[in-house]
Order: sequence, then structure tokens, then C-alpha cells
Amino acid sequence: MLWHITVIHAIGLSKGVEFSIRVYREMKEVGCEPNVGTYNTIVKLLFDNGRIRDAYKVFDQMREKGCAPNVMTYHCFLGCLEKPRQILRMFDRMMNGGVRPRMDAYVMLMKKFGRWGFLRPVFIIWKKMEEQGCSPDACAYSALINALVQKGLVDEARMYEEQMLEKGLSSKPRVDLGSKPHTE
Repeated sequence: MLWHITVIHAIGLSKGVEFSIRVYREMKEVGCEPNVGTYNTIVKLLFDNGRIRDAYKVFDQMREKGCAPNVMTYHCFLGCLEKPRQILRMFDRMMNGGVRPRMDAYVMLMKKFGRWGFLRPVFIIWKKMEEQGCSPDACAYSALINALVQKGLVDEARMYEEQMLEKGLSSKPRVDLGSKPHTE
């Protein structure tokens, strides 16, 4: 089935998403049921072409056909959506559907919200990460610290940097925070 995914993706890149959808439909007509990778490829191509509603339709179709979205499905949505409420709704849908985000998804979302200047969603994601038992790595701490610095909350940023240094996740304190190296 992997070759179907490769063909659909390659056609989508070279000829456009409509051709990929045609191959996808022809594949189904000859009895090749799409798997999660096939659906993910179509969803990604739709997003890349600005067809958000169509991506949601494919998402709904895959669930109707009994094909459970996986972490990559949700990662595609989370990476492409641009409205904070939509992103948080999809993130909740992911969690409620029993799909656990990987650390890169948490970091991607915190960076995205931080770039946009939205601290509340950064902390929502941070809290959910901790609730899931995920220990933040250096990238997660950096995303949070950067968001705090961007908002001028240097004392809070310094507090999280000190946590990161105490955990040994970084050996270099940030110059802009005036932190001192952690020594044991």
C-alpha cells in the first residue's frame, strides 16, 4: 500500500491535488481501501492548496470508514490551521480521541502561539503536556521561554530557564535573561 501513498503524493505535487484525488478514487473503485497514510497524504495536499474545508471532509470520511486518525493526521491539521480556537479544538479532538501528541507537536503549537503573541494557549498546551506525563525537553522549554520573553515577562522566563538548567536540559543560560550557569 505504500506505493499508492507515494504515487498520490507525487501526482499531487506535480499535477495538483485534483489528480491525486482522482487516483485516490480510482484506487477505491478497484478495491484498494485507503489506509491512514493515504488519507493523511490527501489531507496534507488539500491543506497545501488552501482547501481547508475539503481537508475536514476527508478527515470526516476517514472516520466514517473506520479508519482512525493517527498522530500524523492531527499533526497535519495542527500545523496548517491558523486560528487559535480551531487549533485548540482540533488538539482537544486529538486528545479525546485517544491519540497522544508527540513532543514535536507540543513544541510546534507553543512556538506557533508564541509567534502570534498568544500566551494563554501556550500555557494550555504546556499544562496538557504535563497532564499527559510528558516531561518537557529543551525545545519545549525554549518555546515557552521565547513566548514569555516576547511578551516582556522576563522574570517568568527566567524561572522556566532555571528549571530547564536544573534538569540538565541545557548547559548554556540565555544572555538576554541574565541567568547564571547551573552548578551542582
